[in-house]
Amino acid sequence: MTLSVNAYLSLDGVMQGPGAADEDRSGGFANGGWLVPHLEDPEVGRTIGGWFTRADSLLLGRNTYDSIQPFWEPVTDPEDAVAYALNHLPKYLVTSSAVLAPWHNTRVLSGEPTAAIAALKEYRGDMQVHGSHRLAQALHNAGMVDEFRLLVLPVIVGSGKRLFDSSSMPTGLELLAAETLPGGAQYLRFRPIPFGTTDIAPRGGESAEGGTAWS
Repeated sequence: MTLSVNAYLSLDGVMQGPGAADEDRSGGFANGGWLVPHLEDPEVGRTIGGWFTRADSLLLGRNTYDSIQPFWEPVTDPEDAVAYALNHLPKYLVTSSAVLAPWHNTRVLSGEPTAAIAALKEYRGDMQVHGSHRLAQALHNAGMVDEFRLLVLPVIVGSGKRLFDSSSMPTGLELLAAETLPGGAQYLRFRPIPFGTTDIAPRGGESAEGGTAWS
C-alpha cells in the first residue's frame, strides 16, 4: 500500500486551518481560511478532487476528523469526489483517547499507532493522510510516508503549524510530478529518498578558500 500525505501548504509552509476561519485556532492562530480564495481557480479543485478519486482509504488524526465530519457527512452529491471519498471509504482514526467515532466506516487505531499502520500497509491501494498535522509529522519521522502530494498556494500566512519544522527528520525528496496551476498554485509530488550532504568541489585546481570557486 502507498501511504501518502496530501496537504495544502502556504508558500511559507503553513498547513493549519486552510478551509475556514475557525477550523483550527489552536496556538492563537487567526488566519484560517487562507485556501478558500484560491478555490476560484477550477484547476485547484481538479487537483484536490484527483487526490480523493485515487484514494482507497483515509488515515486521519483526531482534530481533523472532528473538524471535517460535521461539514462533509451531510454532503450527498455523488459527483462530489471529496464528499464521496470521505463518506464511503474506510477511515482509520488515530487517537489517544477512547472516544466515539460516529462517522460511517470508521475504525479507531488507539494507543501507539505505528504497528497498526504498518500492518495496514501490507494491503494494496492508496491510504491517504489529509490535514492531521501531528500524525503527518509522526509518520514522516518514522519513515513511513511513501509520497508527499503538496498543493502550495501563493500566499504567506506567517505563524501556524508547518508540515516540516525544526523537529522534522532530514530527508531527501525525489520529484515525481510538478504542475503550475493558472492561479499560481504549485502541485508537487515527491518520494522520500535518503538524505545526503556533500562539500562544494573546488574548480580549476584552486581551493574554495581562494575565492575563485564561485567565479
